[in-house]
Amino acid sequence: MVRLCLCRGDAMSEGFGGTVPAALISAPGSGQGKSLMTAALARLHRQAGRRVRVFKFGPDYLDPMVLEVASGAPVYQLQPWMTGEDECRWRLAKAAQEADLILVEGAMGLFDGTPSSADLAVLAGIPALPVIDAWGMAQTFGAIALGLAQYRPDLQVSEVIANRVASQRHGDLLREGMPAGLALLGAVPRHDAMTLPERHLGLVQAGELQDLDARLDEAASVLREAGLDRLPQPVTFSAPAPARPPRRLEGVRIGVARDAAFAFLYPANLDLLAEMGAERIFFSPLHDNVLPEVDALWLPGGYPELHADTLAANPSMLRAVRDHHHNGKPILAECGGLMSCMDTLVDKDGQAQAGFGLLPGQARLTPKLQGLGMQALCINGEELRGHTFHHAVLDTPCEASWWSEKQSGSAGEPVYMQGTLLASFFHGYFPAAPQLVADIFSGTFFSSFQQGA
Repeated sequence: MVRLCLCRGDAMSEGFGGTVPAALISAPGSGQGKSLMTAALARLHRQAGRRVRVFKFGPDYLDPMVLEVASGAPVYQLQPWMTGEDECRWRLAKAAQEADLILVEGAMGLFDGTPSSADLAVLAGIPALPVIDAWGMAQTFGAIALGLAQYRPDLQVSEVIANRVASQRHGDLLREGMPAGLALLGAVPRHDAMTLPERHLGLVQAGELQDLDARLDEAASVLREAGLDRLPQPVTFSAPAPARPPRRLEGVRIGVARDAAFAFLYPANLDLLAEMGAERIFFSPLHDNVLPEVDALWLPGGYPELHADTLAANPSMLRAVRDHHHNGKPILAECGGLMSCMDTLVDKDGQAQAGFGLLPGQARLTPKLQGLGMQALCINGEELRGHTFHHAVLDTPCEASWWSEKQSGSAGEPVYMQGTLLASFFHGYFPAAPQLVADIFSGTFFSSFQQGA
């Protein structure tokens, strides 16, 4: 592993670089088992004494929680459109200096989306390692593997993993049916350890699984017995260090809601707030009776609908958040945070519970997915990129102040501004627009509109 210095004109800029085994774990589509396969591989190599760094392609909060427990290190997002190509490169290059293995979990199918997991693999020079559900297949497995390997000539695919294999004989048939130039890294049997419980937004949060470590240890043993303890091929990464953001939040105290109801937090978002000088103070709207002394609040997404009764039974916290808003202090509410800001929130049992009461109306779940995909919020010449993913709708008389925009160019999610509250189902990736983020939490964003009025 090496440390690089990269010249830019007369200036010397420190950069990152190193050579380390790496693989992007993908699949032909969702539901093939790649999430737990990635987590089990991370735990397997961590048990062997290796330093493992795992990344998640695209927007996701739930898988990274499990991957962090499995690897013992924070999990950052890599998505060339949302995070930017340069950030993808330098995060990987920085990890290469610190790790003995880099794993990236893909999203959906290998070639799905714009950009796709394959696009990231080509951008970073990482070989793809597809996980293919072998249930109900024998020799056809090899045809699927061949199609994944040859669909893009600029993508490296030399091995695949068979998942949910029925028997030793089944694994032998899969191996015998592999085409020339492709190898079967391992045949993973059907096993209870290779599954995790799910709910309407994906995996159950890692913090709610009391036996998660034991599950991961057992899954790692399954992979070890299947011969998946071999390291992937080495990859060389290099990239210049990013420019430091201006410290526009120096001395600003930001209260960050974090508990079972408010847990959808990108590590990069938290890092940026600190790098801009903010003091982040975590609190639990469910369990704390008072707000910490803060200048601004961030109510991130999560599962408030599963804990609405607990939130409603904490009137002192509801009152404290309302007082914060009435005192003209900034609040950013994302998705679940938006839902909790309504007058009422319908809980998991269909009962209407009291919310913070910052927006009139009700938030309720629907069986059908209401929003999914990459979006951007453009305000004051700044473009905050991010995504949306929710099963909820609002019944409110409020009119949107802005709309996020889908990658296709059509309208995405409504964005509401009520005094010093900015709320939407849209989840922002803060490093995409540091100035806008700083303006929101410092309050200058809201004061500029008040002065204009």
